[in-house]
Amino acid sequence: MNKDYRLDGLDCANCAMKIEKKVQTIEGVQEANVNFTTSKLRIVADEADLATVENKTKQAIKEIEPDVTINEITNNHQDGHDHEHDTSRNDLIRILVSAVGMGLLIWLSPTGAVRLLGYLLIYGLIGYDVIKKAVMNITKGQIFDENFLMAIATIGAMIIGEYPEAVAVMLFYQVGEYFQGFAVKQSRRSIRELMAIRPDIARVKTAEGWKNVVPEEVELGQQVLIKPGERVPLDGTIIDGESMVDTSALTGESVPRKVTSGEMILSGFINKNQPIVMNVEKTYGESTISKLLELVENASSKKAPAENFITKFARYYTPIVVVLAILLAIVPPLVVPDAVFSDWVYRALTFLVISCPCALVISVPLSFFGGIGGASKIGVLVKGSNYLELLAETETVVFDKTGTLTKGDFSVQTIETTMDQTTFMQYVASAEQYSTHPIAQSVLAAYQGPLLVSEQVEEIAGEGLSAVIDAHDILVGNQKLMARKQIAFSASEEVGTVLYVAIDQKYVGFLLIADALKEDAIEAMNKLKKAGVKETVMLTGDAKKIADSVGEKVGIDQVYSELLPQDKVDKLEMILAKSSGKVAFVGDGINDAPVLARADVGIAMGGLGSDAAIEAADVVIMNDEPSKIADAMRVARKTLRIVKQNIIFAIGVKVFVLLLGALGFASMGDAVFADVGVTVIAVLNAMRCLRVKK
Repeated sequence: MNKDYRLDGLDCANCAMKIEKKVQTIEGVQEANVNFTTSKLRIVADEADLATVENKTKQAIKEIEPDVTINEITNNHQDGHDHEHDTSRNDLIRILVSAVGMGLLIWLSPTGAVRLLGYLLIYGLIGYDVIKKAVMNITKGQIFDENFLMAIATIGAMIIGEYPEAVAVMLFYQVGEYFQGFAVKQSRRSIRELMAIRPDIARVKTAEGWKNVVPEEVELGQQVLIKPGERVPLDGTIIDGESMVDTSALTGESVPRKVTSGEMILSGFINKNQPIVMNVEKTYGESTISKLLELVENASSKKAPAENFITKFARYYTPIVVVLAILLAIVPPLVVPDAVFSDWVYRALTFLVISCPCALVISVPLSFFGGIGGASKIGVLVKGSNYLELLAETETVVFDKTGTLTKGDFSVQTIETTMDQTTFMQYVASAEQYSTHPIAQSVLAAYQGPLLVSEQVEEIAGEGLSAVIDAHDILVGNQKLMARKQIAFSASEEVGTVLYVAIDQKYVGFLLIADALKEDAIEAMNKLKKAGVKETVMLTGDAKKIADSVGEKVGIDQVYSELLPQDKVDKLEMILAKSSGKVAFVGDGINDAPVLARADVGIAMGGLGSDAAIEAADVVIMNDEPSKIADAMRVARKTLRIVKQNIIFAIGVKVFVLLLGALGFASMGDAVFADVGVTVIAVLNAMRCLRVKK
C-alpha cells in the first residue's frame, strides 16, 4: 500500500536525503522516497504495518529535522499548510539587523571587551539557529552536515581572534541560505503552477439540482455540468451541448478543439464557450488528469544515474573533507619550519566551510524534475528521471506503423473517374450501403450525400459486389472482378486497396482506400534527424508493398514488414545488439506492449485516454503526434546538459577553492561563496529546465 505525506518546512536537500535513507531502514518499509522538490514523502508498506511505520517515521523525521512537520495527504487536494512566508520575512529582518550592527561595529571600531561583546551579540543573533542545529545533530550522532561545518569554522575563527571574519562569514552564509531558499521556493511555485491543472470541484446533478462536490466523491454514471471557463473534473462522454475545449494542459496544443454530444471528454480540459453536460465514465482515481499528476509528482522516485551518483558522492565526500581539514590543521605546523598554528587552523576552517555538498544535492534532482515538468508542458509525459536521461542518449528510434505513423483508420485517399465525381461517388456508396465490410464503411464515410435505392445486390467473395441502381448495372471490386466480367480497365499502381468501378459493363474509374499518414509524420523524421538520431526503423505486420511505400514517403531508413508480434521483439533484439546508443520504440501502447517493455525507452503514441499506453510505456505522447518525440528529446538533452553544467560547476569551484584554501589564498568569505553562492547559481540554472519553447 502507498501512503503520501507532506513534509512542511523541509528546506534542506541534504536533510531530505537523510530522511529518505533513515525511513528506508525502518522495519516494514518496502520502499520510501522523499521528493524534495514537492516536499512529499511516499512510503510503500503492508497495510498491517502502516500504523507502526508511520509512528517510527515521525520519530525519525523529528530526530533529523525537528522543525519539519509531517502531514498525511488524505486526498489530492490537501497540500498542507506551510509557514514559508513568515520564516522568510523573519530571516530577512535578522539578516538586515545583523548587517547594520556589524557596520556600526566596523565604523565605531571599539576595543577590548566591548569589541568582543559586540561581535558575540551579532554572531549570536545571526548564527544561533545554525549553532543550535549543529549541537542537536551532534547529540544524535549526525555530525557531518552544513550546520556543523559552519559552526566549527566560525567558532574557530572567534577563538583565534578573527571576530569580524567569523561574523561576516555567518552573515554571508545566512544571506546565501536566504537566496537559496528563495530560488528553491520559486522553483516549487513554478511546479505548483504546473500542477494547478487539478480540478477543484465537480457540479453534479442531484434530486435537488446541481450540487458542487470534490471530484473524488463523484460516482460512475453521474451527470456533471461544466460551465464556460471551468476545468473538466473527470473523464466522461458529453450527453448535452457542444463547445470548444482547451486541451493544452494534457496535450500542449494551444488551438482549442470542438467537442459535441457523444464524444469523449477528458479531465483537465478547459471548457471555453458553451455549457456542456457529461456522463461520468471514470472515477477520479482512474481519470486521465489524476494519473498524469500522480506520474509527474512521483517521477523523481525513478532516479537517473546522475542523481544516484550525487547521492553516493555526498555520502563519502563530506567525511573525507573533514578528515583532510583535521590533517591540514595538525600536520603542517608539526613538519613545516616556522609554521604558525593559528594560520593552519584558519586554513582548515576555510577548508571545512567549502565542503558542504548542497549545490549538487539540491540542483541535480531539481534539474530533472524541471525537465519532466517542462516536457509535460508540451504534452509529453516522462515517467522518471532515468527515462529522461535515456531519452537524451537515444540514437535509434524504432516505429510501429499503424496508429503511430499512420492514423490507423482506412479512408478514401484518391478518386479518379471519367464522369461527374459526385454522381460517381453516389453510385458507389449506394452499392455499398448495406455492406458491413470496413472498405464499404470507408466509402460511405467519404460520401455525405443522398443514397439511391440499390437492388439485386450480390456480394462476390474475394472480388467485390454487383447491384442494380437506377436501371444501371453497377460493379464495384478488385482486378479479379473486372477480369472475370471481361471489362477493359487501367490497373492502378498506387499502394492500398483499389476499388474499380464499372457501369453497364463500361469502366468509369477507381477509388484508392488506404491508411493515411499522420500530418506530421514526415516532419517527425526530419526533426529526429536534426536532433541527432542516427537511424530510424519501422516494424510492421503489414504487407511489404504497403510498408515500403509508407517508409519511403516518411523517410524511414530501414523497414521490416509482415512481422508477427514475436517477430517484432526478435527484430528489436537485433537492433539493440548492433546499436551503440540507446534504442527507443514508439508504438500504440496496447498491441506493442512486449516491444515497448524490451526497448531502452518505450514511447506510447495515442496516450490520450489510453490506460494501456500509460501503463506500458516509459514516455507517453499525449496528443498522438510523432513529431513530439523530437521535442521530448530536445527537452531531455537540455536537462542533461544543465545537470552536467551544475555538476562540473559545483565540483570544479569547490575543488579550486579547496586548493586555494589549503594553500592559504582563500578567505572564509571565498569559502562561503563556494558553498551557498554556488548553490544559488546552480539552483537558478536548474530552473531553466522548466522553460520550454512550444
